[in-house]
Parts: sequence; structure tokens; C-alpha cells
Amino acid sequence: MLELKNASLARGTNLLINHATFTIYPGKHVGISGPNGAGKSSLFMLIRHELELEAGTCFLPDNLVVSHVSQEIEDNELDAMNYVLKGDAELFDIRQRLTEAEKSHSNHNIAELHQKLDDIQGYASESKAAKLLSGLGFKQEQFNNAVSTFSGGWQMRLNLARALMCRSDMLLLDEPTNHLDLDAVLWLEDYLKSYDGTLLLISHDRDFLDSLTDQILHIAKQQATLYNGNYSDFEKQRAEKLALQQFGFEKQQKQIQHLQKFVARFKAKASKAKQAQSRVKALEKMELISPAHIDSPFSFEFKNLDNLPHTLVRIDNGVIGYGETPVLNSINMSIFAGDRLGVLGANGQGKSTFIKLLAGELTPMQGELEGNKNLSIGYFAQHQLSQLNVSATALQTMKKLDPKASDQQLLNFLGSFNFKGDKVQQKISEFSGGEKARLVLATIVYNQPNLLLLDEPTNHLDLEMRDALSLALQSYQGALMIVAHDRYLLESVCDSFLIVSNGSINPFDGDLDDYRKLINQPKELRTQQAKNSSPALSKKDQRKSDAEKRKKLQPLTNKLKKIEQQLAKLNALKDDVESSLGDSSFYEDKNKEKLKELLAKQSEITKKIEVFEEEWMMISEEIEEAG
Repeated sequence: MLELKNASLARGTNLLINHATFTIYPGKHVGISGPNGAGKSSLFMLIRHELELEAGTCFLPDNLVVSHVSQEIEDNELDAMNYVLKGDAELFDIRQRLTEAEKSHSNHNIAELHQKLDDIQGYASESKAAKLLSGLGFKQEQFNNAVSTFSGGWQMRLNLARALMCRSDMLLLDEPTNHLDLDAVLWLEDYLKSYDGTLLLISHDRDFLDSLTDQILHIAKQQATLYNGNYSDFEKQRAEKLALQQFGFEKQQKQIQHLQKFVARFKAKASKAKQAQSRVKALEKMELISPAHIDSPFSFEFKNLDNLPHTLVRIDNGVIGYGETPVLNSINMSIFAGDRLGVLGANGQGKSTFIKLLAGELTPMQGELEGNKNLSIGYFAQHQLSQLNVSATALQTMKKLDPKASDQQLLNFLGSFNFKGDKVQQKISEFSGGEKARLVLATIVYNQPNLLLLDEPTNHLDLEMRDALSLALQSYQGALMIVAHDRYLLESVCDSFLIVSNGSINPFDGDLDDYRKLINQPKELRTQQAKNSSPALSKKDQRKSDAEKRKKLQPLTNKLKKIEQQLAKLNALKDDVESSLGDSSFYEDKNKEKLKELLAKQSEITKKIEVFEEEWMMISEEIEEAG
């Protein structure tokens, strides 16, 4: 049991939690939620006796065994199997003592130690460690490799396996999915469901929290509040509280209306494909989620694109890899305006390699890669965080992008990404990982690309920023391709999926539920399904198909673009009218006629918007059916 009474927790002079009182009972699975810097990790430090309270009390049983994922690597010359086994300290101690007893031929001690091993199921320890390693993506031939031979990300996986190996009463997991691919995330989720101790989980992965938690501890603005239910339940409860505030309620309704437009557009397509059905479910879920985040500090969006070619990229018979070693073969595909693709596949199969090819960081070993002359790429990759000029400020970074823009314009834009006040003049070297990621995304959004390539964009982002990114991507007009282990982002943004497996990339006929079923199948069945995927067209047939699509779709895409321009104008007019209606003077008796005129104008504009949106949906249907 963990019990805090009137507890105040600080880091240095920064008060994080003020007079909090809550109790977490044994066996509960609790998600720890809140913005970055609110005090979530500091709470873990308190539990591990690395921090002390400023005031109040914290009660934990004396004999409680607490396991957590270390950020440091110990015993790096041990092989992976023994490194993980050492996570069970009692097991490791008994085995060492047993070795010494056998050397000294102490039969009494040997018998006693074997009994202790049996009591803690020590004879199954290698099997458990192997299960953990395999589930987290290690191959069997790597089990005997020294820890020092693995990269930093894989060493973090070893630390996670080591924490899971411990037979603990309480398990503390701080962003455990950050270094995992989607396959490993799904495995970890299933594994943790059977954990019978108290689980405290810090995560910004909404689906992960929903699946695993029965309570949410929300830490924000120096308050710590415990809610019953999973993360979705918490959002509904929090929304009810926030909706009591009139300003918040109005903002909430506006967001819901915005989301309902997307739901309405895609519901008509729901019978056509699993991807469309999945997208509608995700958007309807967003409609419920929105109210819980009405006080989000993020409010950015992608502007309408002036230059959006129909075919952005074409690859013919592409082979890509490193040096002379191919990773992916026989790539034949085109990316069209409006494509919204999620890339699936186990770690190491070539997802990021494929994204790098499209981004221009790799050239094909064989075949042809052709980009439209008006192609503009926005590429988010983890290494880009380190490519920021850390001696510059956020404002200087934006000024370099657009020297002609005024400081105030750039400050307003940075404010939509929650860079405000002194933060815009702070050196990037002092930024957290999440702040650097936000700044990189800000530069991408500002440049208005027509092809977005996002490789794990959410790793350092908190839930508020993830929600804002998902919402912004809903109205993005260009093509986008995403590699992510965040299922909510994939479900709410992508219309279809590609799967990278066994040296090839193919369309995946299914949604993320189907993908979970696929990776739970034996390897032989997965390989066969990959072979049975849609065959790639020859270079000649691909070009012929692309030419026919362009010819057929050009009149429709031109018409669609004109409608979108009309909708933009009408929505701007509607905003002006509604802004005027907010002026209380129009409701005085002397202005009744002006009020009637405004209301009539509002009604007229609304009807026009509905007509154009209906036409937009019908043309979108035609384009989808045509190609």
C-alpha cells in the first residue's frame, strides 16, 4: 500500500505537489498522468527513497519489494541472459551460494539451497528470462552476447527485462514503451496484464494506459488527484469538472463541432474498408476525448496547401540498404496527395530505412526514385533532435527559417506550441527532450510540406501534445507516412497500412487489431501471409497505372481543390459573423434589425458550407473509388 497524507513534494525550489492525500491499495494498476515536469518521475523517486517530502507523510510497508527500470547499465560484461536473471536478486544470491556450497561439498547447505530455489521457482528462471528477452525483441542467438555489445536503446530493453524479472510487490515503470517498437509494446501490454503486484505506470500512450490501468493518478498544477477507471474514464470525469467553467465549455463545444465534421465525412466510407471503419471509431473516440483537454496549451494547425501535386513520389524496382547489404527489395509504389499511411513491422525490418529513402537521406542501390518537382518534404526523425543548433533559442531558430517574418508573428506561432515568455529566449541546450521534439515539429509545420514523414514523432511528447498533433494531422491536406508505436496516433490519422517484413514492403489488408492477431501467430504463418500480400507491379505496368490514374483523377482533384478554397472563404466569413454576434451591444433593442441581418447571414453561410461539404464528400468518394 502507498499512502500520502497532506504531502508536499519539491525538486529544489520548485514545488511539484502541494498537500496531496491519496491511497493506492495493493494489486492496483495505476496510471500516472500529467504534463511533463509536473512531478510524475519525482513521485517515483519519493517511493524509492531518493527524495523526501517537504511536508506531510508517505507510508510504505517496510518489507515492500519495489522494482524499477534503471537508467544506468550495471555489469555490462555479463551476457544478456545472466544480466536479466540478476534482476531477481534473491535468485542470483541463492545461485551464487549454491555454487560456493558445491565447491566446498557442503551437502547440508546444498540441499537447503536447492529447496530455497524450488520455493521461489528458481528452476524455471531461465525460461522466464528467455520469455522476457524474446518478447522484447531479442533473438535467441543474442542471449549470450555481452551487454556492452548492445546499443543504448537495446540496453534499455535489457533494463526493462531485468525489472520484470524481479519478483516484486510494486513495479514502477516510467515511459517503458519509449525504446520499443509496436510489436514489443503489444507483447509488454499482454505481459503486464497478468502482473499481480501494484503497478505504477507513467506513460503518454493512451491505449497502453487504457488496457492496463484501473485507476489514474493525475498530477498537474501542484495537485495530485486519484480517479477510478482507466484513462478514458479519467478523461470523461475530468471533462465533467472542466465543463462547469463557461469559458471551457464554449471552447469544448467548438472542438467537438470541428471533430464532428471529420466524423461525418468518413462515416460514408465506413462500409468500404476496415481502415475506414477504424478511422471512424478513432474519430468518434476523439470526440469524447476533446473535452478533457480544453485547457491544452497547444493550438497549432497545418495551413491549406497552395501547391499539392497529385503524384508526389514514385519508386520503381527499388532496392535499398547500407553498403552492399540490401534491406528492402523490389519496391514498386507511388505516393499520392491525400495518402495517409502507417508503416508496420518488427524492429529491424527496415521501416526507418524506407522513411530515410523517401526523405532523401538514402539513395536506391537499384531502381529509380522520382519525386515531383514541387515536392516539399517535412521529415521528423529522432536524430533531428540532436541536429538542432543547441546554442540558439527557439525564436532564433524560427527567424532563420523565415528572416522576413516579424518577431511578433514568430512569437505567436511559437506560442501555439507552448513556447511562451522567457522560454522563447532560452537556449535549446537547456530544453528537455519533449521541448526539442516540439520545436522540431514546429519548424516542420511552419514550412508547410506536402509530404510528411514522421518516424516515432511521439517518443518525447506528453499526452496533451500527442492529442494536439493528432488533431492537427486530421486536417492536413498533403500525404503522410508514419512509423509509430503509438496506436492512438496511427488509428486516428492513418487510412491504410503498409507492412515491412522479410525484405519487402507490401500493403497490409487490415487494421491494428488484425496486426495484433498477426504478430501473435507462429512465425511460419506470418511469413506466408507476407508472401501472399498484393504482388508488386512491374515498372512498366506501374507507370501505365499511374498515368491512367492521373488522367482520370485530374478533373476531380481540380474540382476538389476549388471546393476547399470556397470552404476556407466561407468558414472565414462565418467566423467573422460569429465573432460579431459575440458583441453584447447587438442584443440591445436599438440593434434588433442588425441582429436579424447577422443571424440571417449566419444561416445563409451555414447552408452554403453544408452544400459544399456534401459535394466535397461525394467527389472524395469518386476519387477513392477511382484509385
